[in-house]
Amino acid sequence: MIGNANFRALFHNRSFRHYITGETISMTGTWMQAMAQGWVMATLTNKAVMLGMVNFAMGIPMIALSLVGGTFADRYSKRNILLLTQVAQILCAVTLGLLVATGHICIWQIISVAFILGISASFEMPSASALVPELVGKDLIAAAVSVERAVFHGTRLVGPALAGYVMSRWGTASAFYANAFSFVALIIALYTIRPQTVATTGAAIKPRSGIKEGFAYVRSDKPTLAMIALLAATVIFVFPSFSVMMPLYAKNVLHLGPDKLGLLMGIAAVGGLTGSVGLLGIPRRRRRGVLLVAVAGIAFGLTSLAVAHQFAVAAGSLVVLTLGVSTLGGLTNTIVQERAPDPMRGRVSAIVGMSFFGLMPFAGLGITSLADNIGIRQALLTAGSSYLCVAVTILLVIGHHIQEQPHLNAD
Repeated sequence: MIGNANFRALFHNRSFRHYITGETISMTGTWMQAMAQGWVMATLTNKAVMLGMVNFAMGIPMIALSLVGGTFADRYSKRNILLLTQVAQILCAVTLGLLVATGHICIWQIISVAFILGISASFEMPSASALVPELVGKDLIAAAVSVERAVFHGTRLVGPALAGYVMSRWGTASAFYANAFSFVALIIALYTIRPQTVATTGAAIKPRSGIKEGFAYVRSDKPTLAMIALLAATVIFVFPSFSVMMPLYAKNVLHLGPDKLGLLMGIAAVGGLTGSVGLLGIPRRRRRGVLLVAVAGIAFGLTSLAVAHQFAVAAGSLVVLTLGVSTLGGLTNTIVQERAPDPMRGRVSAIVGMSFFGLMPFAGLGITSLADNIGIRQALLTAGSSYLCVAVTILLVIGHHIQEQPHLNAD
């Protein structure tokens, strides 16, 4: 079990403290832009599949480049990679803000920027995932993941609601500008972090052989394989159902405006934040049972969301749903990071990222196309029942391995 001592030790770590502070500010801006972009798309089209196209455009570069990004994370300075990606994201946010402010925003422009963000994320994601364990040490990885998840969902609680307020006061473009400014905090934090030693054993890693080693490790380690399979199932059935389609669900099903959409997304983060904090108290022997409960909660949340007719019911459904998603996501990441050998943590993180971002574009198109054909409510019901069957099967067939002790890392 992760105790308070470990939690306190994290925040006595200067590098981690600076990084998580910058990440908190940056993630708040990211959620503001996500809400604003979703609302802009909902005003430009009533087709759910077009919202899925934005995720498709962002996911395609990640399929092609995430493993390359993971190899880069293992060979070069993770801090420098993150600095470069923050600059790219600032430029993208400012571009969208200017297009919205001048009234020239079009769907193809949003899709094009999403493609560029996908390239950036291909290098940012494995570097960020691999940097935190280096900052805190192996004994504090679970606690660090819990704090990271809490920041992710805590900012999700604040960001969309803040975006709704900012948009109603100063216009939609202001949310994009706020996101661009928020990256400055993370850039400053990264400059204060001491450069990390590249996690190789001497000889340079060739990209192809490095990627093969990452896949070979994942195939051989059953707990890691189980967690990646579970995460993939969650991406296919769950994430597009409530994240991609939420603007259209709020606008066309519940008939809400941008302020209520922001509030709904903010309330949904309550479950995510609760699940993240709850990770601190889950011992290794109970992880499989907690994952089963999380899967059941996710399926219930989707089903309840499908039949909701009032704001309060939809909000409660999202709290249950995000509680399950946060718990599941935090535990899967903790298990993977605890077990990953230090010299290939970047590549393993990239493979995990591919199971999320690589599948997201296709999953988004699948669920949104289904919603356009049978309706959003029916698509949510289908997604919930399908996910329950697949996820429970994964946990029963190979999930019993997750309580195994991690192998010792090679030097």
